[in-house]
This record gives sequence, C-alpha cells and structure tokens, in this order.
Amino acid sequence: MLIKTRKKKIKSPSDVAIILKEYLNKEDKIDKEREHFWVIGLNPKCKIKYVDLTTIGSLDSASIHVRDIYRRAIRNNVASIIIAHNHTTEDVSPSEQDNNLTKIVMEAGKILGIDVLDHIIIGKSDRIYSFSARQYIII
Repeated sequence: MLIKTRKKKIKSPSDVAIILKEYLNKEDKIDKEREHFWVIGLNPKCKIKYVDLTTIGSLDSASIHVRDIYRRAIRNNVASIIIAHNHTTEDVSPSEQDNNLTKIVMEAGKILGIDVLDHIIIGKSDRIYSFSARQYIII
C-alpha cells in the first residue's frame, strides 16, 4: 500500500523512524500489535519518492519476498531504498531472519543497481536499530 508523504530528505535513521512512527500511531490498537514492513524509495539526493507499506504480518513476524521489496522501486526508478520494520516489543535486536533478509536485499540491490542505504528496526518505545549505523550495510 502506497502511503502519501512529503518529499522530505532523509539524513539519518531517526528521520525514518519519526516518519514511520507517525504512520504506526494512526493505526488502530489491533494493527499496532502486528509487524509492519515498509520500503522507502529515494531519489539521488535522498529525498523520499514513496513510502510503501509492503506487508503487515503477525505479532512477531512479517513475511516478505525480495521481489515485493523491489517491485515499486523499479517502477519508480529510484536511486536507493531503505527497508524498515517494527518489532511489537521494545527489543529492537535483529533476528536471524532480519539479518538474512538484509543480506538478500543487498545482493539483489547490487544486481539491480539500487543501493540499500539501511534496514531499520523500530521498537515499541523510541528505540531503533540501524544496520548502517552498526556498519552492517556499507555503500
């Protein structure tokens, strides 16, 4: 589901967290308790072209396929993407699935010529985990 957003420039992982928490806060209580997975498409100057709520999962997981991540990115001719999802608890530590997905998305991005700038995990509190801040993603 494409989410309307202003063409804001992304400068840090916290910029992404602020935007996505705004969307989460608008959801009803039941949906807030489920994992959401977003893809943010960016132009070459890191301005948002789109925010795509790609899937809503269950309490502790959101099933996503790499083709779903890149579908809108290819159609919109973006320079880069940021992927993000929320954890329904305060623990923002990445799971093994989160690590594996990040690797696969990065490999696909290299093939497609679309940079993956970050994978951000948002917790229930104001905590976030940024793969790029931990130098897991290096461009």
